[in-house]
This record gives sequence, structure tokens and C-alpha cells, in this order.
Amino acid sequence: MALKPLTWFIQSFNLLLLLQSNKLTGLDSIFNLPSTGSMVQTGPMYYNGIYHLFYQYNPKGAVWGNIVWAHSVSRDMVNWQALEPAIYPSKPFDIKGCWSGSATIMPGNKPIILYTGIDSKERQLQNYAVPKNLSDPYLREWIKPDNNPLVFPNGVNASAFRDPTTAWWEDDGHWRMLVGSRRKHRGIAYLYRSRDFMKWTKAKHPIHSKEKTGMWECPDFFPVSPSGKNGLNTSYSGPNMKYVLKVSLDETRHEYYTVGSYFNDKDRYVPDNTSVDGWAGLRYDYGNFYASKTFFDASRNRRILWGWANESDSKEDDIRKGWAGIQTIPRSLWLDPNGKQLLQWPIQELETLRGKNAEISNKVLKSGENVEVGTGITAAQADVEVTFSFPSLDKAEPFDPSWVDAEKLCGQKGSTVKGGVGPFGLLTLASEKLEEYTPVFFRIFKAPNKHVVLMCSDATRSSLKATGLYKPSFAGFVDVDLADKKLSLRSLIDHSVVESFGAGGKTCITSRVYPTLAIFNNAHLFAFNNGNETVTIDKLSAWSMNKPQMNA
Repeated sequence: MALKPLTWFIQSFNLLLLLQSNKLTGLDSIFNLPSTGSMVQTGPMYYNGIYHLFYQYNPKGAVWGNIVWAHSVSRDMVNWQALEPAIYPSKPFDIKGCWSGSATIMPGNKPIILYTGIDSKERQLQNYAVPKNLSDPYLREWIKPDNNPLVFPNGVNASAFRDPTTAWWEDDGHWRMLVGSRRKHRGIAYLYRSRDFMKWTKAKHPIHSKEKTGMWECPDFFPVSPSGKNGLNTSYSGPNMKYVLKVSLDETRHEYYTVGSYFNDKDRYVPDNTSVDGWAGLRYDYGNFYASKTFFDASRNRRILWGWANESDSKEDDIRKGWAGIQTIPRSLWLDPNGKQLLQWPIQELETLRGKNAEISNKVLKSGENVEVGTGITAAQADVEVTFSFPSLDKAEPFDPSWVDAEKLCGQKGSTVKGGVGPFGLLTLASEKLEEYTPVFFRIFKAPNKHVVLMCSDATRSSLKATGLYKPSFAGFVDVDLADKKLSLRSLIDHSVVESFGAGGKTCITSRVYPTLAIFNNAHLFAFNNGNETVTIDKLSAWSMNKPQMNA
């Protein structure tokens, strides 16, 4: 995890982690109460029928500092109960901080936490903690044995050595784990091996590294099935598997991942050549999304992705509100059938919160036309699924090969700049007269041998608030076949966050926004088309979202 003064908050029909009572203020969701603290998920796990989310948290304020490992539990990842913090600075090996890590389920069904501690010499060390009482179904108390730390930063940069991954077991009788680091400007994932989980030895070479990427925080490494949506246990071994290596880039506040092969006899990971290995590589999410973590959900044989979106408001506003940051919706994650990238989708359990429904079918949107979606739903808190179709791609604008930066391209060709096929999509968190809105949309270009699809979530016009806001035009390209001339979009809208999933989860974008007019009952939702080509809403379904049990 970043050791910089960043802030987080668990929001709305996402998870709230409330450890102190505050009044509901500002643009907080009516699905939850405000929370204080600085937080990011660190060791999610499924254990004996219960989901555990451990998260870094400041119980004393809405800004960075005083970090502990807070702890919440759930049976469905929708309704949550807060427990007492699991880990807090108390020992010489973590007296200056208990930072990010992971959870591993050991043989005999015994969970163990690995985490980074900072000692009095400002060294980053890898430590462990175990439950005090395995008969407690909630694992409320954790102890840090005196044989900590497990791993010293011998031969590595002691100030850039953190975030141990979930460990995995190999047939050679060794456990393995990764620790993020850097050497000058080269990002590194060091690999450590152990027979007994207590004595760890650094491998001769990193499992992978890349020049000009800077510090690798919160690495994640896991196998994925070559077909189907089922996830795999981190220690699973089988034929024709692919692996995913994800790293969080301290310098850019973005993440990137690669899909590739793991050669366990050499302990080397080699990315496939189907995507960039570096800053311009594939991302889970092209918006406010960082320090993500996956875990294997054995109850449903799926891999779950957690991420967080840092606050876009000012530090002063965070203090006034008494909370900061959001937790994104947990997502199922699997390999695209093309083998080149991952697909993501909100967990199915979220659909239990769906309430009132509005639908639109076979609606043709002419150039420049908007249509409001469902006056009977709460547009400030909604789950929207829509499929668009278009009669022809002949009007698609030519694609300039120099347009390699999707975010920059979205800034130049926003939702109001008329195109050929597109822009078309949704205007979320919109005021009645469109003084404020956050558009999520597609735009289609024609390259020499294929069509290029741009997906944007543009916060530029999201708020009339003048200061203290980061209002970017987030964007990513969508690798999708347009043979059927259709594009799908799902957006989860929740007062100050919009999470969007394009083309079945090929491209995902999370935006933090702070409307001043489009709030509560004054928020509206529109579908729009600003392209010259007509676009048809084949089907649009929108639901109001009900309130789950939060950490009150």
C-alpha cells in the first residue's frame, strides 16, 4: 500500500465500514452512514461460510494516519457487520505501522495473515498474524507471534519493500509469496520460498520486473482458467493455465496487469505478447481505482476483485464531512475467451438490492436526442443495464494511429462533440437542465483493418463546484467485435461514484463525482446520442437500489 497521505471511504450499496458515529452530510449515500478513516482492503478471504474484509483504517479521523487493520464480516458481501480491529501497531516489528498484506488459508483450514510492518528504524518488514481462537466463527482476535518478522529486507531497498501476496503451494514442497519493491526506476516483484511458512528464502531472481515503472505496490498473482468463469484456488496447478500479475504503480496511482505463463521450475513469470508490459498496459479499471486485491471464493468457485477509489474532494472537505474515500463493488473476475484480457462483473448478490424498475425497449435515438430513463426510480442510486445497436458503421470517423492515449482522446472528443457513430450512452447524475452530468459513453472509429471503440466516463461537467475537485475524462479502449453492431453498458450509480462496465466487463471505469444540483431526488438519468448515425436502445433496464445492512 502507498505510504502517502491518501484517504478512503466505504460508500453506499458498496460496503460501509463505520467505526465512529457521524451525521449524514453532503453527498453521502442514503444506503449508509458516513465513516471516518483512511482505508484500503488488505486481506479479503472466505472462511467457514463467512467473508472477511480486513482494511487499513484510521479510527481517529478522516485523513491519513493512525492506521490499523480494521475488520468486517459478511455472509453475502452485501450486508456487513463491523468488528474490532484485528491488527494494530504494538510490537517492535510494526510499531510504526501495520500496512497492506494478504490472507492465506493453510492446510487444516487455518487462516494466516501476512502484512508489512515498519519498525523503529523505518524498515519495512514482512510479518504474520494468526487467529487467537479458531472456534470463534468471526475470528475476532488475532495475535502476532514473537518469531516475527518472517522476512527482513536483506539485499533490497528497506524503504521500498512491502505488500506480501497471498501465498501459494507448489508440488516441490515449498510455499511461495511475492513482495513488491523497486530498484531505482525498475519495478520488481521479489519471490520468496518456504517449506514451513516460517523460514523464507529470497529466490535468486525476481519472478518479474520491468524497467521505467517505479515502485510496485500491492502486487497480486493468481492462476486463471483458460475457459469458463470459474475461479481457481491460488495454489491450483493444472494444464494450459494462464496467470495474472497485477501491480499498483506508486508514481501514477494507476494499476496494470498482464496475462502470461508461470514456469514454476524456474520461478519466472513471462507475460504474453498480446498487451503492453508497462504503464500503458491493461488495467482493471481506467478511473479512480487503486491498490486492488483478489481472493478465491471457495463457496462459488470464483475469484473476487476488491478495489478502492481515492477521494477526489479536498482534504478540508474530508475533515468537514468526517469521512473520505470509497470501496468499489466486489467484482467477479475471469479470463476473456480470447485469452488476452480479463473480464469483470459486479457480484450477483448485488442484484438482491434491486427495487423499483424502469425499462425502455426498441427506442431509436436520433442525432442530438436525449431520453429520460424512468421517473419512478432513484436516479441518484441506480443499477442500469443497456444494450445499444446501430444500423451501420459507415459513418464512423477515421482513427488516427497516434491516438494511443484514450484518456486524452476522450478529453478532446467529449460527449458533446458530434461524431459519426457516437458519442452515445448514458448521462448519469444529471440535473434537470443538464447544468451538471457525468456522461458514460462510447465512440466508434474506423481504423484500416478494424473498428476502434472508445469508452469514456467524463467528470468534466459533473459538478458546478469550482475548487477542490479532480474532474478528469477517464477512458479506455474496448477490444470488442462489432459484427452484430451492438454495444452493452452497465453503470452502478451511487451519489458520488459511478462504476461502469463496457461490453460485458471488457473495459471498466470508476469515477468519483460531486454534483451540487443533481443530488437525491433532483438527480436524473438520460440516454443520449450525439452522433450523426442513429442509435437504437434495444433494451434498457434500470433499478432503484435498496439499502443493505451496513456497519452501524
